[in-house]
Amino acid sequence: MQSRTKGVSVPVRAIDGNQEQKHKDGLVCPHCKNLSVVRFGKYAVKTRSGEVNRQRYRCKSCRQTFNDLTNTPLQRTRRPHIWVRFIECMIEGFSLRKCAEQLNGEVTHVTLFYWRHKILAALSQVPTEAFQDIVEMDETYFLYSEKGKRNIAERKPRKRGGKAKYRGISNDQVCVLVARDRQKMTYSGVLGRGRIRTTKLDEAIGGHLSDSNVLCTDSWRAFSSYANSKGLAHYRFKSDGKQRVKGVYHIQNVNSYHSRLKKWMDRFNGVATKYLQHYLAWFRYLDSNEYENTASNKKNMLVKSCLFTVTVTNTKLRLSAYSC
Repeated sequence: MQSRTKGVSVPVRAIDGNQEQKHKDGLVCPHCKNLSVVRFGKYAVKTRSGEVNRQRYRCKSCRQTFNDLTNTPLQRTRRPHIWVRFIECMIEGFSLRKCAEQLNGEVTHVTLFYWRHKILAALSQVPTEAFQDIVEMDETYFLYSEKGKRNIAERKPRKRGGKAKYRGISNDQVCVLVARDRQKMTYSGVLGRGRIRTTKLDEAIGGHLSDSNVLCTDSWRAFSSYANSKGLAHYRFKSDGKQRVKGVYHIQNVNSYHSRLKKWMDRFNGVATKYLQHYLAWFRYLDSNEYENTASNKKNMLVKSCLFTVTVTNTKLRLSAYSC
């Protein structure tokens, strides 16, 4: 599969990489998950930079046709060269309007909003592998936000993020759990509004821990209850900061991750809570790849986002609601 211009060659190679990884265990129908799939010719896609030939497949069970980009963020795309440049902007952490400027106005910032969240919907499905040895775990909080929603009934609209109605931790705050081992394997997820609860903790992180892990947390009782119920070795550190290290045990790595996350999120002047999980996945990808805007990272981000099923449409994204 070759393109006629240099601008399309990068995304075409990325699509080839996606094809190799997606079909390494054989062709699978994205509609019915059946393995009875055959090649069904090729078709030409015209882009502004040239013409690209792509493979078509057909399922012998449900009789539907599909290609390598079906149910991916790039489905029906007509601008593959712009996608790669847009991913460069995402790695740099640019705002949507700045992204549109970098793309010379070829795509509006509104369209880029949906492109962004289709990619992030895929990245949020990247699984967290099992933790090894010492696991640091701590929660942080973000202000509950309905950014972009019209006619908010419960309160007056805030400006540029705003402040919570009550001091301390309340339902105005959204709890985000971060767990991280010393090999930098990281889990980050939204657990709900208000204080962290043991039941939510088990649902989020239980499948990633084993008896061999040692937990390092702050002194909040939900962590102690969870560690006791699972029979895990547990080291606690109080928030007064008098004792921050016990030998090799501490929570400085996870607190440093919180600090980087909060600093990175500040550029958005508040994020709608219904999209918060997407932004956590975005930051986790950037942090794991050390924020480097390299050709390898760009290709990896594009390929990885095409390995997971994404069926969200522009309408679904716009009308989605926070349901945690």
